[in-house]
Amino acid sequence: MKKLIIAAVLAGMTASAGAAQTIRFATEASYSPFEFVDANNTIQGFDIDLANALCKEMQAQCTFTNQAFDSLIPSLKFRRFDAVISGMDITPERLQQVSFSQPYYENSAIFIAQKGKFTDLASLKGKRVGMQNGSTHQKFLLDKHPEITAVPYDSYQNAVLDLKNGRLDAVFGDSAVVNEWLTKDADLATVGDKITDKAYFGTGLGIAVRQNNTALVDQFNTALNKVRQNGTYQTIYQKWFKK
Repeated sequence: MKKLIIAAVLAGMTASAGAAQTIRFATEASYSPFEFVDANNTIQGFDIDLANALCKEMQAQCTFTNQAFDSLIPSLKFRRFDAVISGMDITPERLQQVSFSQPYYENSAIFIAQKGKFTDLASLKGKRVGMQNGSTHQKFLLDKHPEITAVPYDSYQNAVLDLKNGRLDAVFGDSAVVNEWLTKDADLATVGDKITDKAYFGTGLGIAVRQNNTALVDQFNTALNKVRQNGTYQTIYQKWFKK
């Protein structure tokens, strides 16, 4: 009988130890400072630090997997992952496929080109502009500016490389990421004003989960409120977006 009681206690301890929720995040880690792979082949960035902070509040464990951007939502829908955090804009079109947390970052977008080459959006008519395949930037150009040739890339790293080598006229990306590029290359400059069209960029970035997973959305939103209130969010923000 004593052995049975001990076995039951051990089983209970094992179940308790394994009860921590694991949240499997997918991300596309070539979009610094939101997410990138460092010299040690570890995924780093603002989104990663924020996700880890949220998991701490939720008493959950986080895992992160690097995926192509245009495969993130399909992989989420097919249950390969529980959530996506990858600099992803909350848009009406995406809300037809997935649910989102409250916005965790206010967003805008802007063009970048060789310094002095273009002055405004109108000057890009008929030019080749690179952006990530499956991104909101691609949809914005296709919908709003068909006079510009949209050239999709698997990653922004390759698009910027082609821009520097003259194979592209401009690249279109998030303002925070564009600012990162500008600090690293004095030959690049922004073209025109920031774009905040709410159908594409103005709502902000969110964490995507499968539709109707209201429990996980509520958990993320509660944790986001907590990290904002206790100063953790501001600490992470200042680490990655020095102003």
